[in-house]
Amino acid sequence: MPLSRRTFLQVVGLESAHLLVRKPIPAGIDEAKGPVVYLRNETLETVRSDYPGNPMIDGRFLNEDFVRSDRSFGTVFQWFLSQNPQRDEKKADTWRLTVRTPDDPRSIKNDCLIWLGHASFLLRIEGRWLITDPCLTHPPLQERLAPLPIPIDRLDFVDYLLLSHGHYDHLDAETIGQWPSPDVQALVPLRMGPLIESMNKFLRCQEAGWYQQFRVEETFSITFLPAQHWYLRVPWDRNKILWGSFLVQWKNKKLFFAGDTAYAQHFTRMRELFGPIDYCLMPIAAYKPEYVMKSNHTNPLEAVRAFHDLGGGTFFPMHYGTFDLADEPLGEPLRWLRELEQAGAIRGRLAVPDPGELVYL
Repeated sequence: MPLSRRTFLQVVGLESAHLLVRKPIPAGIDEAKGPVVYLRNETLETVRSDYPGNPMIDGRFLNEDFVRSDRSFGTVFQWFLSQNPQRDEKKADTWRLTVRTPDDPRSIKNDCLIWLGHASFLLRIEGRWLITDPCLTHPPLQERLAPLPIPIDRLDFVDYLLLSHGHYDHLDAETIGQWPSPDVQALVPLRMGPLIESMNKFLRCQEAGWYQQFRVEETFSITFLPAQHWYLRVPWDRNKILWGSFLVQWKNKKLFFAGDTAYAQHFTRMRELFGPIDYCLMPIAAYKPEYVMKSNHTNPLEAVRAFHDLGGGTFFPMHYGTFDLADEPLGEPLRWLRELEQAGAIRGRLAVPDPGELVYL
């Protein structure tokens, strides 16, 4: 039976508590015992000259400010046991995404994007096809609330998978395992390669740290950049694999895919390094309760603030409407974003495509 994330976490919470008690996890720089070390892929170019690599302590990655974005188990367990103050409002919210069925994308001859739902975008850049965070089924025990516009078996033309991090609603083992083309290359964070290869032994992986440029041998470039977030798939692998975001640059255009992130100073640093960003794919949901979510997700107001920090031209919202991930009603994030637009609070263009809708870049 499909569950909301809150219910799912309540189901698995006691087992996770048992595992966490058996194997304590360092909370961050103040509690870890080891020295700080820096890791990057030495075979790739680092575009920020003063960046030594991703900081780690005891084999676990940290954010740029050396702060962990994941909440303590006690804080999350408090969420498990609490009641959603918007429960009735959420039950009464009948808003759902409208999903379109696109024509065969292979007939498209210009740069474009097609939102597939949640954080999955199909991008055509300079004749090549890229897809971000392809969770094209659903996370464990959860329901997909917006149908997939293009079946997985019709995506065999994709050239690159861009994987921002390993949380289940962004990295889906079923999607990766049944990927229809053996020629696709997966561009992934540091130390994610073995995980992807365990899901699909035919995929070729290339790992990068923050501010590193992948080798793609194309007329565009793809750079891996920071996100204020964290990693976990099972209780004992917390922050052992990196997380991040992507910048795609071609001709005189730039497209930024934020992945999952809290609001932090990395957005300002990106503009300082790359200049204004033309297209910004920004997460706007999974922000309640704030005491759990604020350190790793952005609400609409924070996403707009990050968009302004990036000098953004067009804001594309994502990470809403496809899965029930937090306590806010499903339609609240987009309503809030529309209110900001109507109030003149968004400097730039807001583009809100339906899943499956073709948008030229």
